[in-house]
Amino acid sequence: MPVVDASGLAQKMECTYCEIGKRKLKLDAFYPKQKSNGIAIIIIHGGGWRSGNRTQHHDMAKALANKGYACFTPEYRLSPEAYFPAAIFDIKEAIKWIKIHAKDFRVDSAKLVVAGFSAGGQMAALVGCTGDMPTFENYDQKNAISTKVKAIIDIDGTTSFVHAESSEQKNPSAEGASAYWLGYTPKDNPLLWATASPLSYAVFSPPILFLNSSVDRMHAGRDDYIKILQERNVLSRVHTFENSPHSFCLFEPWFTPAVNYIDDFLKINFSL
Repeated sequence: MPVVDASGLAQKMECTYCEIGKRKLKLDAFYPKQKSNGIAIIIIHGGGWRSGNRTQHHDMAKALANKGYACFTPEYRLSPEAYFPAAIFDIKEAIKWIKIHAKDFRVDSAKLVVAGFSAGGQMAALVGCTGDMPTFENYDQKNAISTKVKAIIDIDGTTSFVHAESSEQKNPSAEGASAYWLGYTPKDNPLLWATASPLSYAVFSPPILFLNSSVDRMHAGRDDYIKILQERNVLSRVHTFENSPHSFCLFEPWFTPAVNYIDDFLKINFSL
């Protein structure tokens, strides 16, 4: 794992951003003590929607915070606890919480970015495309703050469960990690699988950066997604790390270049 210097950073750990009954959802924050560019990045962990935790990207959060960003790593309800779209609701509540507390982290509430790796990448893309969309808003929380964001960072997360390139379509009766999250196999409920696919909403997407491994199945639907953005003149970038494993962004020699690609993309997007 990379070693990241955090001496110039402030940290706030175990912040409760949402309560669902007796369940308290937490996030950790890493942000510059002094120089800040006002941009917040929410980094969603991977783990097949059923495992993993918010500490997975502490190193990436620290590395990006060293470049001037305020970074947040939220937990969310995993599939053993709640089916889709509960996790999407959770991340959107984290967005609202950050907007409410923006001044505490020297963040501009109009400059939020959602990022994620693997399952978290799929979630980041879906959250980013569906801001304020009723199907994906948890109105039980009684909070009218917008969940729209200004950019998406998708790190090896699929953009479609129903695309011909997706592994799920090669075996539509299989009960894999995505089926456990959605509660049905693709064969049993194809409409639900399309509903959970970011590609279905790409026409609403803000600018996006794709960082990909050399594992092709993790890129399902990406090129079609980019084509939709190009037709709308919306910024998109893609970089594939050759001969890299799916977990590339967690380790060197890929970790530092991945952080730099994110920084470069956001500088373009926000005209820094």
